[in-house]
Amino acid sequence: MTRAYVGLGANLGDRSAMLRAALEQLAAEPGVTVVAVSTVCETEPVGYLDQPRFLNAVAAIDTELPPGDLLDRLLGIERRLGRTRKGPRFGPRTIDLDLLLYGDEQVAEPGLEVPHPRLHERLFVLEPLFELTPGLVVPGKGALSEILAGIQSS
Repeated sequence: MTRAYVGLGANLGDRSAMLRAALEQLAAEPGVTVVAVSTVCETEPVGYLDQPRFLNAVAAIDTELPPGDLLDRLLGIERRLGRTRKGPRFGPRTIDLDLLLYGDEQVAEPGLEVPHPRLHERLFVLEPLFELTPGLVVPGKGALSEILAGIQSS
């Protein structure tokens, strides 16, 4: 089993219901156990600003799936919940599921980069991760507490 972390976000429709539905579907996936879920927080959009605010959370999971298969499952959940990839990058979406971390592995493959390439820049991911696992070390980036302190002081 590998401990992985999944970022969840939604800013269209009933955002809370969408996060709950995504977590339920994630928990129902064979080879995946949802271990903990952070507090849900409301955040400003990043990148494309002309859109509604997001609800964000992070789920800690234990999984038997390799990273590529886990990502495929996450994308399948997004599709089932109505996510489309039309419109601007970082634009509005019913649901967004990001594979943030997969154990202590670093993966760089077409369509899959772990740790998530923007994880170390985003408070809406770092703060929930810290809530779940304060002693976490992000492969290739260092201690989560130091990354978070660096962003908060800038």
